[in-house]
Amino acid sequence: MPSLHPAAQGTLDRWHQMVADNVLDDVDELLHPDVVFRSPAAHKPYPTAETTAQILRTVLQVFEDFTYHRQLVSDDGCNVVLEFKCRIGDKALHGIDMIRFDEAGRMVEFEVMIRPLSGLAALAELLAQRLGPYLAARKAQLA
Repeated sequence: MPSLHPAAQGTLDRWHQMVADNVLDDVDELLHPDVVFRSPAAHKPYPTAETTAQILRTVLQVFEDFTYHRQLVSDDGCNVVLEFKCRIGDKALHGIDMIRFDEAGRMVEFEVMIRPLSGLAALAELLAQRLGPYLAARKAQLA
């Protein structure tokens, strides 16, 4: 069974602790400055650590009963897939976080996939309410 590169494992351990504590104040420390976040509700990825950190903090506030329950590691030790379950109100969500790490253990890609469609729609609606103006401003700054 493959294992994560030690630096990536250290980052992942910190990530799991932050999620368990429901406190992502220091999540920026886990991210490469040029990290890319891919959302299941957006056609284009969101670049930069600042934007990714804000999205992750907001998502953690929106999810209820969030738990990871399975982990798969790539043969090269630089990628992990974390399977999760959570709720948003009465909508049950099942998804995965696909994370790629650099040689220093920083997250360089964070991609999320969620099902069912009704759960994704509920998430997209809440995130649009909470992050819409922020993300529009960030896109304008980065354009």
